[in-house]
Amino acid sequence: MRRPLTPAPILSLSTLVACVLASSGAWAAQGLQVELAAPAQVMQGDGEVAVEVVVRNTSARPHKLLRWQLPEGTLHGPLFRVIGADGTEAAYLGPLVKRAAPRAEDLVVLAPGQQLSYRVDLSRQYALPDGRYTVAYLGRARVAGRADLASSAALSLWLSGRSAAAQSVAPEAATSGPITFTGACTAGEQTDLITAVDKATGYASGSKKYLKVMTTPTTRYTTWFGAYTSARHDTVRTHFNKITQAFKKKPLTLDCSCSDPGVYAYVYPNDPYKIYLCGAFWSAPMTGTDSKAGTLIHEMSHFTVVAGTNDWAYGQTAAKALAINNPDRAVDNADSHEYFAENTPAQP
Repeated sequence: MRRPLTPAPILSLSTLVACVLASSGAWAAQGLQVELAAPAQVMQGDGEVAVEVVVRNTSARPHKLLRWQLPEGTLHGPLFRVIGADGTEAAYLGPLVKRAAPRAEDLVVLAPGQQLSYRVDLSRQYALPDGRYTVAYLGRARVAGRADLASSAALSLWLSGRSAAAQSVAPEAATSGPITFTGACTAGEQTDLITAVDKATGYASGSKKYLKVMTTPTTRYTTWFGAYTSARHDTVRTHFNKITQAFKKKPLTLDCSCSDPGVYAYVYPNDPYKIYLCGAFWSAPMTGTDSKAGTLIHEMSHFTVVAGTNDWAYGQTAAKALAINNPDRAVDNADSHEYFAENTPAQP
C-alpha cells in the first residue's frame, strides 16, 4: 500500500550530462527558462532514474508560479512526459489531485535572476521497463488564466537491466466488497462518505443512461466535452459505464488522513479503488458543483482500470474552455466528467 503523497527523495547528481531544454515560446517571451539534465544518459539496473529540473527567471520582473507546476518535494501530477522508443507514454504511478481554487500560499514567486533547482527520481513516479526514453517537462497550470510551464526539447535516456518489479504497474483490485475506511475517519465522516458514495453512484448511473439515449449533440454534452463526434461520445459513454460499474461492484477504500485545505482529494491511478479525501472535500456540498459526490466521480475516473482520465483543466471556466479548444482532451479530463455528472446548473 502506498503512503499518501510520499515526498520524492532529493538525489545526489554526479557529473551532469545535460540536455538544456529551452522553454516554450510563451514562457521564453516572459523570461522564464526551463532546463533538464541527467547524471548519465545510460542507466543500468534498478537504481534511481534521476533528473534535475532548473527553472530560471531571466527577466527583470518577478513571476508567480503555481506550486503544483514545480516538482518540489512531492510530484503533484505527471509533470514529466516520458515517451518510449515505440511512442508509448510511460504509465504515471504518482498521485492525481483535485484542487480547490489557488490560494496565496499556492503561489511561488520567482524573483528576477532567481532560479529553482529540483532533483527527482522518475522511477518512483513512472513505470520504466528497459528501453530508450525521451523525457520532457510540462508543469501544467490546469486553471484558467495561468500558462503551463513547459520545455520544448527532450532529454534522451537509456535504461537496461531493470527487474520485473521495477517495471511493474499494480494490478486491478478484486471485484466486489464493502466500503473500507482508513486514515482515522470519524463516525461523522464515515456517514458523510457513505452518503457521498450513494449520490456519486446516482450521478454516474444517471450520466450513463443520458449518454445511452443521446444520439445528437446536446447543450450539456458540448458544454463539457466540446464538438460532438460519435467516437468521442462513445469514449465518454464507456467511461461512465465503467465509473458506474466501479461504484456498484468494486471494493472502495476511502482514506481520511489528508487535511490539506487546498485539495479536495487525490488517487494513485494504478492503485484502484482507494481515494484519499482532503480538507476541501469536507466543506464541499454533498451534491452540486464541486460537491462531495462529484469529487468521487472525478477521482474514480482517474483510475487506469476505469477511465484513466488526466487533469488537463481545473474548474468550470477552464473545463468549458478546454471543451471549446480541445475536445479530445476534454473527454480525457476528470473535471469535465465531474461537471457533466453534476450538471449544475442543469442543462438539457
